[in-house]
Amino acid sequence: MAFYENTLVLKQDLAEKQVKDIRESYNELISKSSGKVIKVEEWGLLGLARKIANYRKAFFIHFKFEGDKKTVNEFEKKIKLDNSIIRHLTVRYKKLDTKNEFFNKRA
Repeated sequence: MAFYENTLVLKQDLAEKQVKDIRESYNELISKSSGKVIKVEEWGLLGLARKIANYRKAFFIHFKFEGDKKTVNEFEKKIKLDNSIIRHLTVRYKKLDTKNEFFNKRA
């Protein structure tokens, strides 16, 4: 199995409950399709550098997981059908960095 990171960019007009439900559904999808979720980071509502589909802000959810090709295929198939996702990116890694959080709130 390989390691993957996936970042979902969600519409800005979603409610917090909808964002949480999306996070949980994709978390469950990874687990059901022979994958293992290592870490999920919710980066919150961030401004976009450029407008995407007339949105200036978006919610970001970042998944770090272990899986095979079937896991990634199921994940991306569901993303294509989900209207609340405006962009996504999946990257494969040999080793994951689970210590650093790039958008955490520093005191």
